[in-house]
Amino acid sequence: MSRKHECIAMLLAGGQGSRLGILTKNIAKPAVPYGGKYRIIDFPLSNCVNSGIYTVGVLTQYQPLELNDYIGNGHAWDLDRADGGVHILSPYQQIKGTEWYKGTANAIYQNINFIDRYDPEYVAVLSGDHIYKMDYSDMLAFHKEKNADCTIAMLEVPWEEASRFGLMFVDDESRITAFEEKPKNPKSNKASMGVYMFTWKKLRQYLLDDEANPQSSNDFGHDLIPAMHENGERLFAYAFDGYWKDVGTIDSLWEANLDLLNPKVDLDLTDTSWKIYAKNTASTPHYVSADAKVQNSMITEGCEVYGDVDFSVLFSDVTVEEGAVVKDSIIMPNTVIKSGATVQYAIVAEGAVIEPGAVVGQRPEDMENLDDWGVAVVGAGVNVGKGAKVAPKEMVGEDVKGEAK
Repeated sequence: MSRKHECIAMLLAGGQGSRLGILTKNIAKPAVPYGGKYRIIDFPLSNCVNSGIYTVGVLTQYQPLELNDYIGNGHAWDLDRADGGVHILSPYQQIKGTEWYKGTANAIYQNINFIDRYDPEYVAVLSGDHIYKMDYSDMLAFHKEKNADCTIAMLEVPWEEASRFGLMFVDDESRITAFEEKPKNPKSNKASMGVYMFTWKKLRQYLLDDEANPQSSNDFGHDLIPAMHENGERLFAYAFDGYWKDVGTIDSLWEANLDLLNPKVDLDLTDTSWKIYAKNTASTPHYVSADAKVQNSMITEGCEVYGDVDFSVLFSDVTVEEGAVVKDSIIMPNTVIKSGATVQYAIVAEGAVIEPGAVVGQRPEDMENLDDWGVAVVGAGVNVGKGAKVAPKEMVGEDVKGEAK
């Protein structure tokens, strides 16, 4: 029998990530590569360990194989522990029957037995697809101080973006007085980050009640938390003011990667006081030719650069041949950009080959109609043929034929 744990974390990592299109065709969104040598899930896992939370349930569902392999026994994050550690929780490990997780609250409900094993006082419910550094122990201290039933991490967002988020109204005591779910005309800019701290006894009862309600969509933000609010439970907002990005779209994933090259952005992955851990396979040092031109870019181990790279992130073992140009782009592992190819304002997934003379993406300044502009995406293992073109905003998951030989 496991000993009692004050706080454990449940990490929701089952999302399909459909807005990421071909990037999540074969992998779950939290397994998508980020920042040269990380995957998105490294951030909440590292936050847990750095916050002193060593029991983490990772709830997987959509395309979980690569994510499961990546997490393994949790050693990379110091989560390979005899008591606690990291556990992959698929939908079949549940209370009764066998069914997919119907919503975020249902996913936790199906794993009540797992949580009860550790008899925690508090449970943190986290999302697996956000890039941020956060000390959950500070949030837990705030939760205790307020004698809260539920604490929601809150970030003030620009007013012009507020309609994209679930919003909260908060009084002088930080108590949540009302909610708005993605309103057209927002009256608050205090956004929920999808990071929750619950008192377990209270959450457990609400999970049972929510499951028993046939009208519920079994979602935290849509059903369970509003039910707590309507019943007068103690709901508080915990203010967070650091870097946070929901990388649920192609544009936001592209921006979040390039944010790492911006000195004004508050996200330092070299900071050892709050390290972001990752499972990295050893690779050779990168090589940049004397004739190459590299400016304001991140070049990871194993890369070979002979061409021009500007304001881009190159993951491990990427080759940029002589005469190739990469600008404002994210190039994922084991990709080859051949001589004379141009890649700009694009995301190129793992193992793709961009043949000589091919053009992927376009600078917005060169577009006649800016509404037609967007980040171009090349899927994993795709070959973009010699002289072929991939237009802005285009997403290619199959090989693109080039010029006839």
